[in-house]
Amino acid sequence: MILDKSKIAILTTVINWDLYKKSSQYFPDGVQKYVIDGGAGLFGVDSIYYMMEKLKKKDIDWLIMADEDVLFLNSDTIYEVIDYMFLNDFILCGVRDGGEIPNRTYSPFLINTFFSIVNLKKLKLIWNKMEIKKNQFVLENEFKEDFSNLKESFDLMSLYEPYYCFYFWLRRKGEKILFLKADTPFNDGITTLVYSPNNEKILYHTWYARSYGNSKKHTDRIDGVFNLLTFNPTNYQEPIVWKDHLFFIKRFIRKQNKRLKMKIKILKKKLFEKK
Repeated sequence: MILDKSKIAILTTVINWDLYKKSSQYFPDGVQKYVIDGGAGLFGVDSIYYMMEKLKKKDIDWLIMADEDVLFLNSDTIYEVIDYMFLNDFILCGVRDGGEIPNRTYSPFLINTFFSIVNLKKLKLIWNKMEIKKNQFVLENEFKEDFSNLKESFDLMSLYEPYYCFYFWLRRKGEKILFLKADTPFNDGITTLVYSPNNEKILYHTWYARSYGNSKKHTDRIDGVFNLLTFNPTNYQEPIVWKDHLFFIKRFIRKQNKRLKMKIKILKKKLFEKK
C-alpha cells in the first residue's frame, strides 16, 4: 500500500505541555498533529468520544494516538505498521493492558491507550457511542485466546479502566486488534519499549507524564530516555488544539446524576426491606 501522509494524523491528549513540546518534535514527520487539551480531566474514554466528534468530518484514514510521554524512534517503522494493519485487516493496534509489561497487570484482552494506531476510516463506518457505553463488562470464556506466552501478570475479569468499553465493543463486533510486543529494557523498571510486528523498535513510553518538570526523579529519568534518541528532532510545530470548554460542567452533572441514581437505588432497597 502506498501511504498518503495527508490522510494520516497523530492525536495527543495533553496534560503536560512542556513535555509535549519536546516529545512532539520526534513524532512522525509530515503528518498533521492534533491535541485534545486534557487539563480539565478530559482523557480516557471521554477523550475517545470527543476525538470522534471532532474528527468525523476530517478526511483522515489512519490515526496515530500517542501520549506526550511517548518518544518515537523511527517514523518509517510507524508507516510499516500501518501497512501491516491494512494488509491483515486490523482496525487497531497497541500494547496489552495486562500480561505484556510489569506495570500493567489488568486486562490482556485490550490495549492501554498510551499508544495505538486506528483505522479511522473504518471506525467511522461502524461508530456507535451508545453501543460502546453498554460494553463495560466482561464475561468468562468470552474470548478464546492463548495467553501462555505472556510473561507478566494479568486479570481476565478486569474492568480497571473506564475506556475498556470501547475496545470490548470493537472485539464484540468481530474487529481484529493487533497486539504489539513490548518489554522494559532499562534499570528504571518503568520505561516501555514497543516493537513492530517485524520486531523493529517503534518507540519508548516513559510513563509519568504528569511528573515531568515536577518530580526530579522522573524528570531526570525521562530526560535520560530523550538522550538515547539517535536522530535529530524537527522544529516544534504548533498543533491544532481542541478544548471542550463545557467538559468540567458536563462531568459535574454526570457525577451528580450518578450519585442521585445511587441514592434512589439505596432508598428503594430500604423501602423494599420494610415491606
